[in-house]
Amino acid sequence: MKIDPDDRNSLTETTRQLMGNVAIVLVGPKYPENIGAAARIAANMGISQLIVVSDDPPDQERMRKTATHHNSRLIDTMQMYADLGTALATFSWVVGTSARQGRQRRLLTSPRRMVVDLLPKLAENRVALVFGPEDCGLTNDQLKFCNSVACIPTADFASINLAQAVAILSYELYTGVVQFQSESAGKPSAKLAQSGELEGMYEQIELTLHKMNFLKEMDYGYWMHNIRNFLGRVGLRSREVKFVRGFCRQVVSLAKEKDA
Repeated sequence: MKIDPDDRNSLTETTRQLMGNVAIVLVGPKYPENIGAAARIAANMGISQLIVVSDDPPDQERMRKTATHHNSRLIDTMQMYADLGTALATFSWVVGTSARQGRQRRLLTSPRRMVVDLLPKLAENRVALVFGPEDCGLTNDQLKFCNSVACIPTADFASINLAQAVAILSYELYTGVVQFQSESAGKPSAKLAQSGELEGMYEQIELTLHKMNFLKEMDYGYWMHNIRNFLGRVGLRSREVKFVRGFCRQVVSLAKEKDA
């Protein structure tokens, strides 16, 4: 779809619709003020969904102090979950954030490159931008839910405040959406499978590999990490997830017949 950049009403409405598919997900934030600041930033960039993953509800007064009255709607509608998997179950594309690298971590991409990859998916899919706690960030076990991982480049020590990180990714995404809608965007991506569907598929793949004696206790984490990385980058549709699960069921059934 190509929109005349001089048609500000159409551009603004389309941008609002696309940014409406984005949610900010804060995992274990330690300071309510950072939640409020993130809500303020998200609202300014057209993001209308805020999710907090925590066992304890944050202090309302401290959150609202930095959210400001104008942006308090995101605090009012904020969703709380006890675990990240449940929080992400209905999202079809998940972007994590991390400053750490390692053999067990996904390849990192810059916020700008992340946005380029994300934009064609935005019209048909709910997208989550996930941020970890202020002191340690997202763990490997939390990053496993992510299709991609963005790292904000810095000249020196890679330590950025939580609200600042939310601001950088939200701004990059907002400006990318505006430019994307002003130019010839081409055909948008299809609707992808939700995170909850993918998690069910990964569990079934792991079970199948165990039944095939492909996985040993010492290396199943390594193989599942690589399988998640590969299939997460591909971006499977619901029918493709069903195909993989059907294949796994057939393999398990044949293994049971062989053992009988």
